[in-house]
Amino acid sequence: MLADYHVHCEFSEDSTERMEDMILRGIELKLDEICFTDHVDYGIRPDWDEGEISWRGGDGVGTPKDVLYPNVNVNYPEYFGKLLRMQKTFKDKIVIKKGLEFGIQTITIDKFERLYDKYEDELDFVLLSVHQVDNKEFWLQDYQRGKSQQEYNEGYYKQIYEVQKRYKNYSVLSHLDHIIRYDLQGIYPYEKVKDLIAEILKLAIKDGKGIEINTSSWHYNLKDTTPSREILKLYKDLGGKIITMGSDAHSIKYLADHFADARKILKEEIGFKDFCTFEKMVPIFHEL
Repeated sequence: MLADYHVHCEFSEDSTERMEDMILRGIELKLDEICFTDHVDYGIRPDWDEGEISWRGGDGVGTPKDVLYPNVNVNYPEYFGKLLRMQKTFKDKIVIKKGLEFGIQTITIDKFERLYDKYEDELDFVLLSVHQVDNKEFWLQDYQRGKSQQEYNEGYYKQIYEVQKRYKNYSVLSHLDHIIRYDLQGIYPYEKVKDLIAEILKLAIKDGKGIEINTSSWHYNLKDTTPSREILKLYKDLGGKIITMGSDAHSIKYLADHFADARKILKEEIGFKDFCTFEKMVPIFHEL
């Protein structure tokens, strides 16, 4: 069973890859399932129908710097409409699931509640991510600026926990140590945030939520997996069972990237026996 559960296309503000091209590449790779999870980040960008569109460049690693992207959230009617058409077109070749990546902050929870209520019947899967705090983005260093390494690392994990306590309409926690990707001071010691991470994982397990292994760590040239092996092991040791595999691909180049490596790590190093796909927000277990 091969399933990529973190995929972006032209409906994300930082991708220009057409949905159909992602699907065709998935078929070439012999994926059984692909789940699109395009970005929604209230606070730092408006919805598709809220006034004038601004534009932004890529980060130069996941997406080209010399390409401009419309800085808006997903056009939901067009997105779900196209997903339905793609499901019908490719129904005999690949299973296509409908997801979104919610970039939530405590100050935007109410907007995500309304969004989920509106499109609940459409969704198979929701990633819970924290890409910014107080509308200050990590990749631009806006959040880190003026803070010590301890302050912005602890602040990141505390934000996740506070969101988790108040927001429950999600499937898995996405790229849980995401802040590492944008930490110019190097990797903050795991032991210093282990207790914070443990509380996050305990709450996820209590709420029946999972985590993902995000294989973008390979093309970002990170020193460990995302999240780290230590976090993956802690989740398992605490009793966690729900884990998905996602490439975080914004182009066909990275679809299902290093999945064989990720599967081997989950099974042989961490000790997981299963991974999950989702249907209508319910996890389905498959042997690794």
